[in-house]
Amino acid sequence: MDTRKRMAVQALLWSGYAAISLAMVSTFQPLTGSLVFVMACVGAGLWAASEGLRSLALWQGWLDRSPPALLLRLVMMPPLFAVLLQLLLFAINKAGLSLGLLQFPPAMPRGWLVLLSYTLNTTIMLWLWLAAWAGLQMLHRWRVGEIAKWQAEAAARALELQVLRAQVNPHFLFNALNNLRALINEDPARAREMLSRLSNTLRHTLQHSAKERVPLADELAVVRDYVALEQLHHEERLRVDWQVDPATAGASVPPMLLQLLVENAIKHGIARTPGGGVVDVRIGRTGGKLKIAVDNPGQWKPQLNAPTSTGLGLGLAHLRERLTRAGGAGADCRIASADGRVNVTVELAA
Repeated sequence: MDTRKRMAVQALLWSGYAAISLAMVSTFQPLTGSLVFVMACVGAGLWAASEGLRSLALWQGWLDRSPPALLLRLVMMPPLFAVLLQLLLFAINKAGLSLGLLQFPPAMPRGWLVLLSYTLNTTIMLWLWLAAWAGLQMLHRWRVGEIAKWQAEAAARALELQVLRAQVNPHFLFNALNNLRALINEDPARAREMLSRLSNTLRHTLQHSAKERVPLADELAVVRDYVALEQLHHEERLRVDWQVDPATAGASVPPMLLQLLVENAIKHGIARTPGGGVVDVRIGRTGGKLKIAVDNPGQWKPQLNAPTSTGLGLGLAHLRERLTRAGGAGADCRIASADGRVNVTVELAA
């Protein structure tokens, strides 16, 4: 809240308090100029005391302290300010009476007990004000913290997607363009087909990677295009066996999930295996979840191949983090190796 708004609220609050107090006094005795003056001083004093408490709290960083320390200050400081305010009002009244500027009815209550009751009343008002102010400040801090957290998460997701794009696209783009250039003279029709597949792959990466989930059918289509482009480079060394259960129609997955799995299988399996081999892609439903398994020739040695503590490649490590956010309850990514083959299995809510 800016200064002008805060001052307007303060003026409305304490002038309202003074007006209500005068209305209550008027039910017992006629209002006089002296009573109105004193009550105006009370309202102004409460305004000044509340601003003083606010300044003190900000200066000493009350809201940054532990809950017990904060509670102690919230409880102890208003009575101190209330005593100082009542002493000031007592001095004003004493001076006004001595100079003949103020006159009060003879029946008006006087004495230390009256002063104590006024002090208690002032303390209660300052307690209420300080509790409300501290509560609003903590709510504001919580909201700012939540917004900052959401912004940080959004920035992290954007950065993560940029990393994924940078990892996938340059990996095969250079080879795809070189192979297309050679294919233009040999088979122009096939070159045009491969160019369309490359365009589809890049468009999918740019457009769909900003989404949390994309249809599995779209992901399959772009991965088939991706595989066709990789087969231009690896030729007979790369063969893919697709086993897609029709029951998975209508399922959705995080964008680039399947492409990362297949890219990983080709990059770390086919490219490093003499003579190449077969990449098995199996997609089905198990126990109400979507299960994607990609199997390729090769060896998995976490201590040698993995730059992360999870034992997964960088792309698969990013994928696991994304699964915890967009894969639904129980989403997981597992990797295993046996008999000269590596298997990566992903399970997630469809």
